[in-house]
Amino acid sequence: MELSGLQIFKYLPGAKKAENSNCKKCGCPTCMAFALKLAKHQVEISSCPFAPEDLKEFFEKNSKQPQNTVEINGLKVGGENVLFRHEKTFVNKTAIAVLIDTAQNGWKEKLERVKNFEITRVSETMRVDLVVLKGSVPKELTEGLNVISYEEFNSLPIEVIEDNDFIKTRDKLIEIRTSAIKEKDEKYAKPVCVIMRGQNENLCARASFYICKYANMLLFDEFDEALISTLMTLRQNIFTDPQKPLQVEAKIYEFNNPDENSIIFMTTNFALTFYAVANELESLNVPSYLIVTPADGMSVLTAWSAEKFTAQMVARILKKWDFANKVKTRKIIIPGLLAHMKEELEEEIHNAGDDFEIVVGTVEAYAIGDFVKNYVK
Repeated sequence: MELSGLQIFKYLPGAKKAENSNCKKCGCPTCMAFALKLAKHQVEISSCPFAPEDLKEFFEKNSKQPQNTVEINGLKVGGENVLFRHEKTFVNKTAIAVLIDTAQNGWKEKLERVKNFEITRVSETMRVDLVVLKGSVPKELTEGLNVISYEEFNSLPIEVIEDNDFIKTRDKLIEIRTSAIKEKDEKYAKPVCVIMRGQNENLCARASFYICKYANMLLFDEFDEALISTLMTLRQNIFTDPQKPLQVEAKIYEFNNPDENSIIFMTTNFALTFYAVANELESLNVPSYLIVTPADGMSVLTAWSAEKFTAQMVARILKKWDFANKVKTRKIIIPGLLAHMKEELEEEIHNAGDDFEIVVGTVEAYAIGDFVKNYVK
């Protein structure tokens, strides 16, 4: 757990209202101010001449990095500071690795599939993080991959668990992370790799659990594109910073080769909203534009309530992107949740010199298909 100023303050003279309370000799106006700065490592504990020995011991123990970070050709694993993402954030995503054994039949085809595997989601392109190579392979076959030998893998300063029994693996992972974070026990400071064998029916469920609690790396001896895609999608959600909303680039997106007469939609740059709408538009056999406005990654109603989606902003970006001169269509479809802004948007857009009409669209993205069928009649 992260050390807090209040935990430090209770050791200081100011908390006990003892002699030398708030003496300012540390350079801070009060003992509380010193405690808050010390918790953030902005001052040295030696700055306080009256810091008791039990505080020094407590601070030293709790300032230790709970889990070591291991770097493998630029790939970082471990280094976690908390048990739960909402406490702060997770640091280094669970690495997904694949074992390639040249003694097995079909290893070249397997290596080629790993090499060609790539998915893009929420503006992030993801590939297999590490290939552990058992045997000798020409370098040209592994070009573009992060590769280490099986011997190098075994020499890494990590804890390796064979996933032979889910309950045992689960309990071991929880024990290691809890002891590292709560007890700062150095015996449990190594990052943990779980070796996943075979392709049985519950492999995805087990691997998903281990990503959540608390594997730093998963090493698969088989390669299944669907499984890896699923796990990477889950991992992306787990390892995003909860204090930073997922967002996409604010710009005009095109679907199904639109032209100047195509229909036009508008939404904010909140990633979940964007992909929900984009998936619907992409699946339609109708050319369309999607205007994505800058909203700091906020959803439609949140952006409106925080004044990140305003009529003035919409008019400004339409003018900035010179959209009126790119299309002959003069209707823009807005989310149904913003129906109350229709007149305000039209007035502001007209005041800015453009002549777009605002059409109120659907509340839910799944209804876009039916809406478009009726709209283009």
